[in-house]
Amino acid sequence: MSFLAWIVLGLIAGFIGSKIVNKRGEGVFLDIILGIVGAIVGGWIFSMLGAAPVTGLNLYSLFVAVIGSILFLVVYHAVAHRT
Repeated sequence: MSFLAWIVLGLIAGFIGSKIVNKRGEGVFLDIILGIVGAIVGGWIFSMLGAAPVTGLNLYSLFVAVIGSILFLVVYHAVAHRT
C-alpha cells in the first residue's frame, strides 16, 4: 500500500474507532496515527488468528483497521487515565 493509502485508511479507521470508543474523536492528527497503529495491530491480530491482515484500501482492510484501532484506543485510554 502507498503512504497516501495508509493515511486515508488510518484517518477513516481512527475516526470510526475513536467515535465508537469515546463518542467525540481524538482530533484529525491523532485519529490518523491511531488508525495507522490500529491497522498494524488489527493486521497482526487477524494474522495470528489465521485471517488475512490489511490487504489494501478496501472494506475488509477498513474493518481490520477499525477493530485494531478500537482495541488500541481501549488500551490507550486505560493507560492514559491511570496517570
